[in-house]
Amino acid sequence: MKIFDYLEKYDYEQLVFCQDRNTGLKAIIGIHDTTLGPALGGTRFWNYESEEDAIIDVLRLARGMTYKSAAAGLNLGGGKAVIIGDPEKLKSEELLRTFGRYVEGLAGRYITAEDMNIGTQDVAYINDETDYVVGLEGKSGNPSPVTAFGVFRGILAAANEVFGSDDLTGKVVAVQGVGSVGYHVCKHLHESGAILYVTDIKKANIERVVNDFGATAVAPDEIHKIQCDIYAPCAMGAVINDFTVDQLKCKIVAGAANNQLAEEKHGDMLKEKGILYIPDYVINAGGVINVYEELQGYNRERAMNRAANIYNVVKKVIEISKRDNISTSKAADRMAEERIEKIGRTKTLYLNK
Repeated sequence: MKIFDYLEKYDYEQLVFCQDRNTGLKAIIGIHDTTLGPALGGTRFWNYESEEDAIIDVLRLARGMTYKSAAAGLNLGGGKAVIIGDPEKLKSEELLRTFGRYVEGLAGRYITAEDMNIGTQDVAYINDETDYVVGLEGKSGNPSPVTAFGVFRGILAAANEVFGSDDLTGKVVAVQGVGSVGYHVCKHLHESGAILYVTDIKKANIERVVNDFGATAVAPDEIHKIQCDIYAPCAMGAVINDFTVDQLKCKIVAGAANNQLAEEKHGDMLKEKGILYIPDYVINAGGVINVYEELQGYNRERAMNRAANIYNVVKKVIEISKRDNISTSKAADRMAEERIEKIGRTKTLYLNK
């Protein structure tokens, strides 16, 4: 790929490559936009098939964080980090502390947090080398429950639009990915009377949800084909693509996964099929809301209230979509971009700090 062409296309600010031979660290930090504030986004530890896959992932995720924070009304920009490799083999205190020193070197332009295969103990190691990290134990902690609550609130807003009610009793929901966030999404759905079909690449995750909530297990490559009311992608991105979009048998797509649309056109395709898509960065903003509250002086009740408001944000996106006759994905982008532009105008005033 031509990296600078990609950076210019979506107006990224910075891409940082981090390497340490002693620990085996190979990491990439992407900073998309800092108009609204420092770039916040978690660190993902994943065994990518290629370096290009890792670059594309970190760039897409960083841009998504810009839009997520803007849509949620937070004073944050968008960033993300990926560590390349098998976390079960490579993850160590020394590797994470080395990564923390790279974060520290950015002097606050980027603030990191938990993401896939990075937990509270891992961010504690990172915190040993930098204060530019959130999601710490004893502060905001694991953001997964708040993320899941926000996703659930977004699903309720979508159900209200499509079915005329927030009542999920008897509604069939297919959940793809039942790890930390997906499990808590299933918990909320189960308590609301929904019928669950679930899958995951880890057998233990599936067994836990089946045992706890009476869910029905489905093969990973079959979950998107389930005849259901709501399809909830809560694992990796790009699950709505040329191959899967025509196989969907649902009325709503609403889940926690980042970058669910493989390409922008797939948002239009869902609209044409009459499927209501709730943009990922709108519905899964609970996590960034939770850690944002840590930066403000953490208050759990305030964080949950902000996450509950995702219901109203989803309703606003749907309203813009109908008003302008555009897909919900474009409507969400429009809403976020308008806020960035308006706040950006205030930055033209010089402040001597």
